[in-house]
Amino acid sequence: MTVTRRNFIGALMAGGAGWLAYSLGGRWLGSGDRPPLGPARSALDSTRPAYAAAEEQGILQDRIDEAYAALEDCQLCPHRCGVNRRRGEKGFCNAGGEAVVYSHSAHYGEERPLVGVGGSGTIFFSHCNLRCVFCQNWPIAHEGRGSTVSDEQLADMMLSLQRRGCHNINLVTPTHMMPNILGAVRIALQKGLELPLCYNTGGYERVEMVRLLDGIVDIYLPDLKFMDGEQSAKYALRGVPDYPQQARESIAEMHRQVGVLQTADNGVALRGLMLRHLVMPNRVAGTKEFVQWVAENLSHDTYVNIMSQYRVAFQAFDYDPIARAITNEEYVEAMEWAMEAGLTNLDERSLSQYRTLSRRLGTN
Repeated sequence: MTVTRRNFIGALMAGGAGWLAYSLGGRWLGSGDRPPLGPARSALDSTRPAYAAAEEQGILQDRIDEAYAALEDCQLCPHRCGVNRRRGEKGFCNAGGEAVVYSHSAHYGEERPLVGVGGSGTIFFSHCNLRCVFCQNWPIAHEGRGSTVSDEQLADMMLSLQRRGCHNINLVTPTHMMPNILGAVRIALQKGLELPLCYNTGGYERVEMVRLLDGIVDIYLPDLKFMDGEQSAKYALRGVPDYPQQARESIAEMHRQVGVLQTADNGVALRGLMLRHLVMPNRVAGTKEFVQWVAENLSHDTYVNIMSQYRVAFQAFDYDPIARAITNEEYVEAMEWAMEAGLTNLDERSLSQYRTLSRRLGTN
């Protein structure tokens, strides 16, 4: 059976708030030593993918060259392994010089603005630069199951998804495959690709690499998993506590590039930041700190999905604080923190879950 989010979520453990798990879903903190890279785009041209304008302005190939240069002494993510992946050397993520893809399909398990009626054109990349002990996609992310593809083959996948009627190209776990993705986008563009790009990342990014995507990516869909370095070092990057800092800086840059979510008249996403945060047992994810950070550093109308679908998966059974599903009370608490922080653009399914639960608990 194909391993997708829908498969994993469908296998949720009984008890607690596990039944909640629906599969649907600032300011620039850069160093200031490099100006914004991409062409400015107004709401009037937001129906046109950013990379098309980048190609017309002659900057897309320059970005591809710069990204591939980073691959030769790999600097793509904060690990900065320094290996030459184009020669087959492998660093932390265990990826080589070509993209590895597990699957590509029309996906109906994402947030509604991405899914619409035609689905989100999802490409699952193998390997990952995180090592989350609770990873639900561990066969893909940790074991690297998938097939090696050339940039030309990856471009054909994008075009296939467009022909199926998908609303976007949803690049899942793209960080370590970014040069290949950019190369494939240019090839696909020359063959008629016109869908917005959705950069669906776990959040462990170098802000310098995110700036390379300015004027190319239309929709950013990052996680902000942890707000405390001690917790992220325990559960996401064992022994590496810098996840919160790297994620916050890169997400602030994403927000600077694309702003708040813009949708077409039918509600389908065209451009903007869509931010995810997974509620975890015993407050280990720092949800209260997360919503406060969004309100203070991005904007109150940032699209935020407070996600309830945590389940005990992979190695999470070995960690007592996260070896259970979240409770109804924990999810209601998380959503109330978000509203108290003044966030006004919460995912509609999250709100529906909250209202149902709060009525059951007698808190609404």
